[in-house]
Amino acid sequence: MKKLMSSIIALALVLPAAGFAASAAEIDADVDKAIQTFQDEVDGADVFLNQAAGYLVFPRVIKVGIGLGAETGEGALRVRGRTSGYYRTTSGSFGLQLGAQAKSVIIAFMTNESLSKFQNSSGWQVGVDGSVALIDLGAGKQINTGNIKDPVVGFIFGAKGLMYNLTLEGTKISQLNKN
Repeated sequence: MKKLMSSIIALALVLPAAGFAASAAEIDADVDKAIQTFQDEVDGADVFLNQAAGYLVFPRVIKVGIGLGAETGEGALRVRGRTSGYYRTTSGSFGLQLGAQAKSVIIAFMTNESLSKFQNSSGWQVGVDGSVALIDLGAGKQINTGNIKDPVVGFIFGAKGLMYNLTLEGTKISQLNKN
């Protein structure tokens, strides 16, 4: 099982070479667009992002799968509205799956402690190094900031494609060196 997951994650690491590997300026521009889309589509997004100690934005996470699946994307950590680092997300899965999907992901660190723990890690895995409460916006597409009590929360939005999976469990996040 571990060997299979390692193989899937290796596949996910190969995907960036096929079309990602964006420059820092490209990532920042894509992050700005994703944040704008989030704010345009979700009522209360501005207030929510202003309350967060920091937030990771992955503007385009690509998932492909035929039995085995892999997903990857590049993004940036924003603290006080400014980029403080660049990151890659990767994950692997197996089971009944066929197709491809693109989605945007925002992971918000609601406390300084959760943000610091993330920033001081050499690699971070959802469910191991920290749990992420996935917020389902439902049909209303409204964030009730008074109800969010978790230190780390995630949003998946803009999902397009044939495969739909609302989970971040097992996702690995690693820092990138970008100039």
